[in-house]
Amino acid sequence: MELTRLVGSCDEGECPTLYLTDRGTLAVQGERVSEHDLRIPAHEALVEVPVELIRKAVHDNLI
Repeated sequence: MELTRLVGSCDEGECPTLYLTDRGTLAVQGERVSEHDLRIPAHEALVEVPVELIRKAVHDNLI
């Protein structure tokens, strides 16, 4: 899968980032959420990203 960086919180790559995939989907890099009461399938993960990251992507017409 090819990922194109849309917007991130820093330039180093070890921070919340939003990517566009070559499959027409979005991939999100964020902090794994471990304390919740949801049933998440083993092949999925729940991650947390700042709301401002999504706002910036929308504001900049990236998504």
